[in-house]
Amino acid sequence: MLTRRTPISIAQAQTKMAAVPLKLTTEEIPVTEANHRILAKPAQAVYDYPHFRRSGVDGYAILAEDDHDFPRDFEVVAEVPAGAVFDKQLQPGQTVRIMTGACVPDEASKVIMIEKTRDKGDDQVTMMATEKHSNITEVGTDFAKGQEVMAAPQEINPGGIAALTAFGIQTVTVYKQPRIAIIATGTELLAPNAPIEKGKIYNSNGPMLKRLVEETGGVVDEEVQLPDDDDQIQAALEEAIASHEIVITDGGVSVGDYDFIGDAARNADEMLFNKVKQRPGSVTTAFVQDGTLVMALSGNPGACFTGFYLYMEPLIRRYQGMDSRVKKVTGILNAPYTKTNGFDRILRSTYEQKDGTYYVYPNGTDRSGSLANLQTTTCFCTIPHSTEPIALHSEVETWLLPFK
Repeated sequence: MLTRRTPISIAQAQTKMAAVPLKLTTEEIPVTEANHRILAKPAQAVYDYPHFRRSGVDGYAILAEDDHDFPRDFEVVAEVPAGAVFDKQLQPGQTVRIMTGACVPDEASKVIMIEKTRDKGDDQVTMMATEKHSNITEVGTDFAKGQEVMAAPQEINPGGIAALTAFGIQTVTVYKQPRIAIIATGTELLAPNAPIEKGKIYNSNGPMLKRLVEETGGVVDEEVQLPDDDDQIQAALEEAIASHEIVITDGGVSVGDYDFIGDAARNADEMLFNKVKQRPGSVTTAFVQDGTLVMALSGNPGACFTGFYLYMEPLIRRYQGMDSRVKKVTGILNAPYTKTNGFDRILRSTYEQKDGTYYVYPNGTDRSGSLANLQTTTCFCTIPHSTEPIALHSEVETWLLPFK
């Protein structure tokens, strides 16, 4: 039986997704496990950093009153490697040899680089010239006590982990990653280790979606592959909805007898949309059931890939208090495209940027079922619906993809 649907525009579908209320929660985790997690609570310096005067070079520390009339000789009274401290009072005419990163005596005003000195032996050194700068990093140069080491929200990276660890911070408060279940449907799907059969295909969308979710900041803790069986699909949906923030399905959203996910959408607490004025992926469907968002993507790889970035990526990022990484710009169509369509077409494309302008090139086939260009696609561009082909060099809405 043909399923009747009312299509909405891409912008309307994205607005509905952006309006879905989310419950953002946090957790405290070790800093060592926080790489690429989103900081939810600012981290503050618990002391000045550096908390002692540090030498920026290998050299000799001197008093301000000795900083004149070079070259001149000094008595070397100590050697201070990194981690050591000179615990006496430096006197006029004296110097301590000090290594990069070591603690500079409080009374010293400058460190003369070793390249500007001559060792005379017998604990004597000749300093040939002064320095323009002190070569000393003063207390609190990087951070003062109580200052934010890292503001929130932001993604923690290896450099941030270094900054946090420098203060002895061992745990941070981050946003919890949404738990996501992926349900692939289709009697045509083979098991990964099964031999190829006529009329059958491997489930390529499942591994792709999992990695897209992980790149975006979600956690896939359930993956299910099912035949086109309404009872099995409904049971899997109910179980996944009960235990996840998001459920992503691919396949089962046709407009005929195999519209299993569409049936669930029509009976849901809230159906957001079940058709979008776009190619590929017009049957993309979204609904909310028991507080869980279900995103039903097309089983065709090109449509599945496109739908994830247009609708799922922004939602997963919102769960962590962050904006989408997909950058929307205006591009120039720099290669011909002659097809026409009653719906807007999202072309898998590549781009180059010259003098602030983005030039967009359709990237091979635009077939919904093709996955040949997924590896090399770096952006999408929108070809507006029309009965006439779009003119070469037209301005087109362009979506720059992350991780490309």
